[in-house]
Amino acid sequence: MITAQGRVYRWRAMASPISLHLPDLDEVLGQAVAQAIASDIETTEQALSRFRDTAELVSLNARVGQWTAISDRLYRALSAARRANLRTEGLFDPRVLERLEAYGYAGAPHPGPKPSAISGPWLMRRPRKREVMLGARVDLGGIGKGLAVRWAASIAQHVTANYLLNAGGDLIAAGPGLDGQGWQIGVEDPQTPDLLRAALRISTRKAVCTSSVARLRWTQRSERVHHLIDPRSGQPGGRGLLAVTVLGRDPAWSEVLSKTLFLHGSKGIGRAAAGHAAIWIGQDGELGMTDEAQAFVFWRP
Repeated sequence: MITAQGRVYRWRAMASPISLHLPDLDEVLGQAVAQAIASDIETTEQALSRFRDTAELVSLNARVGQWTAISDRLYRALSAARRANLRTEGLFDPRVLERLEAYGYAGAPHPGPKPSAISGPWLMRRPRKREVMLGARVDLGGIGKGLAVRWAASIAQHVTANYLLNAGGDLIAAGPGLDGQGWQIGVEDPQTPDLLRAALRISTRKAVCTSSVARLRWTQRSERVHHLIDPRSGQPGGRGLLAVTVLGRDPAWSEVLSKTLFLHGSKGIGRAAAGHAAIWIGQDGELGMTDEAQAFVFWRP
């Protein structure tokens, strides 16, 4: 259910609060755009979620080793995940699903062959038929949310040049904002969400995405774990870090980059983030950022 207050529309999807700011649209058009975006995000979630029994990805994960015709949306998402896997030289890897479940972060049931029963690449494609064959079960969580924001924002882009779409910390903003000076975005403290560590001003179209262990941390066999798995070790990564925020052109790639930078941990992130607009917060409370990110900061305590 969408609630409206002024030119701000709110609802929940993808286990996250969604907010949509449309300051230049009248009430009727704004409500129509919000409904269209909510519907589009629902379509993406139904295709990519691993937590819904009826989701397309859940069904596909139960058919590892079999050629399967899938929707265009899931096909594009899997193709994007493969590109991200290649571009990061394997540091982004959707096959961490098995480890996530081993640590207790399970989704909907997906009976099928054991991963060891399948050999070869994790994704094979037949583009003309929109068919794929998985070599392993996959999780599209982070990149899926980024893609959901990318695709939904294109609806707003066709109607207005001034908007902000925020899906639980993964957002895209464009236009002059509320005061004509750009959108103001807060960087929250992962351990105290009401506390801001920095404020950003965005005056050109920009995505801002965060990978954080603030919400998804739990204890498994007396071990404190989280959902950001390092595929190199099969264990929760990012030693010494709590959160990484990346500013970029595209929400899906910014989401991938925020996670892969996180996996470098507090000792390696400074070098890994060079050339990117990135901000990070360590377990010791230290705030770090690149020069590229500093250009967007207009306030910090």
